[in-house]
Amino acid sequence: MNRTYEIMFIVRPDVEEVELDKLIETFSGYVTGGGGTVKTTEKMGRRRLAYTVKKFNDGFYVLLVVDAPASLISEIERRLRVSEQVIKFITVRMDEEDKRVAKIKAHRDAHVKRSAQPQVNVEAAAATETHEAPAVEASAVAEPVAEAEPAVAS
Repeated sequence: MNRTYEIMFIVRPDVEEVELDKLIETFSGYVTGGGGTVKTTEKMGRRRLAYTVKKFNDGFYVLLVVDAPASLISEIERRLRVSEQVIKFITVRMDEEDKRVAKIKAHRDAHVKRSAQPQVNVEAAAATETHEAPAVEASAVAEPVAEAEPAVAS
């Protein structure tokens, strides 16, 4: 059963652009050769690391989104671990996250806010059915009260 994974790895900063492209092609080849598919490949560029890793303060970030079985992912991780050019990597399974996000979105769509729905006046709707004028509340037609003049204390 194929699942969706995000594989992010950081390559040493002293690696040339051509070598970086070759490394990405190599790992993409491992995925496709093992029965998986590469959905997207994103080179995120050179970035500063939060802390020193193997005496490096920055590196090239690469993100691969793949569909593959778990056995292939463990093999890819093994190859990432032994590669001298890769200084750090992480693999995250995304299919459960996608299901969770879809479930939350469906729940939100099902429960639309009441303020977003148009307000219906029940009395006006009933009056239109019986062809009568809608009843008006007494408070709505109340005459303005004349202000009393202030009493002057003597």
